[in-house]
Amino acid sequence: MSPAPDGETFPIRTLEELGSRARDVLAANDIGTMVTAAPNLYPHMWSWDAAFVATGLSTVSVDRALQELDYLVAAQWKSGMIPHIVFSDVPGYFPDVDRWGTRGVSPEGVQSSGICQPPVHATMLRRIVERATAAGGEDARLAEQFTRRTLPHWIDWHAWLRSARGGDGSGLLTIYHGWESGMDNSPRFDGPYSRVQPGDMEPFVRTDTLKVTDHSQRPSDEEYSRYLWLVQQMADVGFDDARLPGVMSFQVKDVFMSAIFAAASEDLAVLAEQFGLPEEAPQLRQWATEFRDGVDATVDAETGLARDRDVLTGEWIGPPTIAGFAPLVSTADQALLDRQLEIFEGPDWTGDPRLAFPLPASTSTTYEGLKPRQYWRGPVWPVMNWYLAHCLRRRGDGKRYRQLREASLAQLMEGHFGEYYEPFTGEPLGSMDQSWTAAVALEWLADPGNG
Repeated sequence: MSPAPDGETFPIRTLEELGSRARDVLAANDIGTMVTAAPNLYPHMWSWDAAFVATGLSTVSVDRALQELDYLVAAQWKSGMIPHIVFSDVPGYFPDVDRWGTRGVSPEGVQSSGICQPPVHATMLRRIVERATAAGGEDARLAEQFTRRTLPHWIDWHAWLRSARGGDGSGLLTIYHGWESGMDNSPRFDGPYSRVQPGDMEPFVRTDTLKVTDHSQRPSDEEYSRYLWLVQQMADVGFDDARLPGVMSFQVKDVFMSAIFAAASEDLAVLAEQFGLPEEAPQLRQWATEFRDGVDATVDAETGLARDRDVLTGEWIGPPTIAGFAPLVSTADQALLDRQLEIFEGPDWTGDPRLAFPLPASTSTTYEGLKPRQYWRGPVWPVMNWYLAHCLRRRGDGKRYRQLREASLAQLMEGHFGEYYEPFTGEPLGSMDQSWTAAVALEWLADPGNG
């Protein structure tokens, strides 16, 4: 049992106690309208966090899980975009809605950011529907009713991604900010960010470094100035999808987000067939194939890892990060899958004997730029462990699912549900009581994967 940064410990001794603590975290972070991403540091709703939180909530209450997704989809923009943050009334977060400049662009009564995040929602909704259907009764009725009502919104979301971010035939989605990837400061984006030259903008005071006092865990002020300059570039053109390619100084084809889109489009096709919109399924499956092939085409023959591409320079982006395993999410190529799994379990990744637990770090443990305490530049993220295991289990790989489950639960037994973890010591880092970490703990506990 490891101490948290403040020295506090939790006496977690059994899986039952772990589950109880996880449920307590979600309950404490629930402000009624939403389960905030984490107390203090993240007092709002993040798009892909909410999807994972919802599936964790469904192990406790299908009704509450669906409410979470309902609140998110109500923030959907007229274009079809689902914003990456839906702001609560809790003050003290930066950048806030005023800095984003989205008033009048987002739906009336909604305070949101102006960018998106990875589209894991259909995949998580399918997971919730399967759980509710197995339970039967009121849970099954609620899930069917919700899915029939919201399917057009999820389809519009995918249609927006395909047209606004992936309509060039590459089979890859473009992001205009590293925040859209969900892996904000990953080494994947060092090159593209280095070419972002901030101009005149309002001064800023960060709140994240006031709450995570070990600043080595967070992006630098120099990085943050680039992040805010990109926000300003988007706001200056009113977040107009047609104008963004002409003004943005960061444009990256995101391979991991594209793989998520491919997998989620297939899941959405299944839901469409099941819940009354079968005519939409062929288009969704076409997108799934297009982006599956796009992801496969990025794989570096030498390293075996998938790569992003810098749109503005045309260069491939190849640092060894967890995004390089995008084909584990989406590929239909067995040979590629086998090679990826061999790398994944090799000495640069989960096979490194120095690891506290055999779980994937956000960058290769042998990468010269590894920073094991800094956000997406080295730590292990519990939510990624579960998502990749879920994708493998969908393929029928129950053995690897169970291996990742065992290691993940062992990591989480320290009891703080950290945002991320130091790979070699297992120390919880970032924000404690992170909702999506608690949520995936409940998923692991609810599904031992014996089948």
